[in-house]
Amino acid sequence: MPDIADALVENRQGTILAIEVTANAKTNLFPDGYNAWRKTIGCRVSAEAVDGKANRAIVNLVSKKLGIPVSAVSIQSGAISSQKKLLIAGLSRQAVLERLQALS
Repeated sequence: MPDIADALVENRQGTILAIEVTANAKTNLFPDGYNAWRKTIGCRVSAEAVDGKANRAIVNLVSKKLGIPVSAVSIQSGAISSQKKLLIAGLSRQAVLERLQALS
């Protein structure tokens, strides 16, 4: 089993989560596998990648799955890319990892 912990980096504000997004998917799904080569966790959203719709859907989905407020999730980089880095504010790397493992 791949080590999804490699997709997480702790910093002063919380934890950076590396994801790879598929927009305009049939269903919303997070986590959706792990890409060991890119060290990213998969994420699918049904929203289109137009006018920030997919980005808002990602933030909402990740916050819901991790059980944290929407305000605790923000896109730090990759706003117009399929590869994004999200800041999970206020949670340690270990706490995010435990929540992700509980979803598997």
